[in-house]
Amino acid sequence: MRLGLQVPNFTWPNGQSQLGDTFGLIAERAERAGLYSLWVMDHFFQIRSVGPSENEMLEGWSALAFAAGRTNRIKLGTMVTGVTYRHPGLLVKTATTLDVLSHGRAYFGIGAAWNEEEHRGLGVPFPPLAERFERLEETLQIALQMWSGDEKPYHGKHYTLERPLNSPQSVQKPHPPILIGGSGERKTLRLVARYADACNLFTFPIPELRRKLDVLRSHCEAVGRPYEQIEKTTLGRMHITRDGRDGSLSPQAAIDQFAALAEIGIDQALFSMPNVSDLEPFDVLANEIVPVVEKIPVAGRS
Repeated sequence: MRLGLQVPNFTWPNGQSQLGDTFGLIAERAERAGLYSLWVMDHFFQIRSVGPSENEMLEGWSALAFAAGRTNRIKLGTMVTGVTYRHPGLLVKTATTLDVLSHGRAYFGIGAAWNEEEHRGLGVPFPPLAERFERLEETLQIALQMWSGDEKPYHGKHYTLERPLNSPQSVQKPHPPILIGGSGERKTLRLVARYADACNLFTFPIPELRRKLDVLRSHCEAVGRPYEQIEKTTLGRMHITRDGRDGSLSPQAAIDQFAALAEIGIDQALFSMPNVSDLEPFDVLANEIVPVVEKIPVAGRS
């Protein structure tokens, strides 16, 4: 099983003047701890479940490019880019640039977008949900066409690209893995089955997660896609300390949670940490958690 770190919060005790240094250090520590991937949200305002809108929020793809320069191995992705934020052709160029400059370490995390406040605040159009899903599907089609090297015009309902040229091409072949975030059963998981290399679900209780995976399996069967081709990931929050103090998770408690996810077929568990700016959780991950979790077999994988 693989582990990945999400960084959703950039408001840290040492203040904004040290924000870049702290984030770079977090990226380096995540890599040294043996984590497989590093993720940032793609939002422009902080989201209400994390903190007030006014809190610091870095632009996601620029932050990943900065992290790429501080690391050598760890995979990098947005969790996830809202389809409404950038024109599809420019978004594919941005993701490709990260993949090229990081020597093939980019994930293409994308979703239908939801945060109306930041759209209105920065003047970004926020169409109705049905249209956002239409735009998401067209963006996925454009991304796959551009990464295939096909330069013929694309004419969709919402987007027109007369020459979708993508040069240089991505390092990863056939393209950076496409991860679609969200657990909607009728639209999101259907798009995963048709277009994506990975899905991301919130860390629901195990029975609910199992049911979501069954829905994904049925969508895969409907389009003739092997369910096993799709990387299954989850996203949660974990407060990890050496001794499990103050209601945090001890190393063994964290391992037990990861093992439960692997048992139902989760390939990669992503998590954020409220104490991410401290050294302690990375020491615990490196010495007590990652070496154990890497050996946990994932159900359904040979």
